[in-house]
Amino acid sequence: MTALSSLWLPILVSAVLVFIASTVIHMFLPWHRNDYLKLPDEDKAMDALRPLAIPPGDYVAPHCSGPEEMKSPAFKDKMNKGPVMMVTVRPSGMFSMGKPLVQWFVFCVVIGFFAAYVTSHALPSGTQYLRVFQLVGATAFMAYAAALWPPSIWYGRSWSATFKSTVDGLVYALVTAGTFGWLWPR
Repeated sequence: MTALSSLWLPILVSAVLVFIASTVIHMFLPWHRNDYLKLPDEDKAMDALRPLAIPPGDYVAPHCSGPEEMKSPAFKDKMNKGPVMMVTVRPSGMFSMGKPLVQWFVFCVVIGFFAAYVTSHALPSGTQYLRVFQLVGATAFMAYAAALWPPSIWYGRSWSATFKSTVDGLVYALVTAGTFGWLWPR
């Protein structure tokens, strides 16, 4: 067992390195440019929705209140006519990157903390690089990538976007694992 307090450096350094890797992936590579499609006749769709003043939130349409309504002919007709949507509405105005970037960094620190927690209970100080890399990498991969699959399974999110984000999660896990292997207490 390794003291969790001795792993603050790899937790923070891995968070910084993952933050940098994610910046490179999302800002400089074309990898995610087609994750979201443009609505056909976007201006017309936005003009139609704007008067509804839909508050920020997650929505599904058509919506049903329970299993009984789901069986009704009216609901089935709405489903067949379409469109069937799951939509997130954000506040109007330009999107500020400051808050999400801070939240992403905190998330990276949290992933590093949990990878450290699991690994510190399994491996002693002085463990060889590859063994630390294996355990931290598996733990970090589960955290960065496993939760991405349910939205494709249940909500129809594009599998190609999920696959690309899973590859991103693998990169982040490898960076985290390499950092912990490098900075593991000797």
